Amino acid sequence: MYLGRHGNGTARRFARFWAVVHQLGLLPRRWVTLEVPGRRTGRMTRFPLGMADVGGQWYLVSMLGECHWVANVRAAAGAATLRRGRARRVTLVEVPVAERAAVIRRYVQKVPGGRPHIPVDRHQPVAAFEAIAADFPVFRVVPVPPGT
Repeated sequence: MYLGRHGNGTARRFARFWAVVHQLGLLPRRWVTLEVPGRRTGRMTRFPLGMADVGGQWYLVSMLGECHWVANVRAAAGAATLRRGRARRVTLVEVPVAERAAVIRRYVQKVPGGRPHIPVDRHQPVAAFEAIAADFPVFRVVPVPPGT
């Protein structure tokens, strides 16, 4: 469904379905819909994603590597909204490559849909993920305080 790191028609239909499910807040906290302005059109784009939790922090991992939502987040300087029932404004801070391995490992442990796209088994030690960390952007989720 993700030939060339872009979703085909089936992947887009699944994404729309999961975005609605996430907006209803029916799944656990780790499942969200990312809303970020498109870098070319400025229209709001939505991507259903699973998050990884490490050390009390939440992270978004791009299972497809460099893809549209990553480019949109960078163009928006990290300003985005996460939906899970209600909307929460967040800032997404890109994690340096040297710090990504543990987050990617946790991601493949907790987000089954990402496993086919990340070429390291979830049972491998963190060191095994260091070799592929540069290929998978990771963003730390920083909540924006209400009223700011």
